Amino acid sequence: MGLINNIEVRPLESVKGGTVDFYTPQSSDETMLVQIPPATMEDLFVHRFQTDQLLVVRGSVVLVVLRNRQYEYIPLIDTQPTVVKIPPGILHSAINLSSETCVVVNAVLRHGTPHERDYQPIKPPFPYDLELAKAKLREVNCSANSQLLPVS
Repeated sequence: MGLINNIEVRPLESVKGGTVDFYTPQSSDETMLVQIPPATMEDLFVHRFQTDQLLVVRGSVVLVVLRNRQYEYIPLIDTQPTVVKIPPGILHSAINLSSETCVVVNAVLRHGTPHERDYQPIKPPFPYDLELAKAKLREVNCSANSQLLPVS
């Protein structure tokens, strides 16, 4: 997928072992398991001394990034293992548009002592475009569904 304003978005590489895919974990200083409840729209966060490396392992989520007074929407689903790397200083959030809890692994890279405001939510300066977020998620779901085997 590539870079989106210094944010790296890339499919997670795997190795086949028979019928099983083995995915290499991301190196990190700390690994967090994050549960995002259904129908959730989080406020924005910014980390000053931390890079987030996010991977959805159950469900779906749309990451929201605020750059140059515009939101960018990055859809992630569990059926397409994709890592999103968010470097320090970038405002970001998450929207769970589904009726199920989304589970995300965050392989955090530390670049110094966390700042006290790193985990304080910041109110979005203008509303998220939920229709655009839904459309982005539908695009990824359609792509994933086209890879499914037909049921007989």
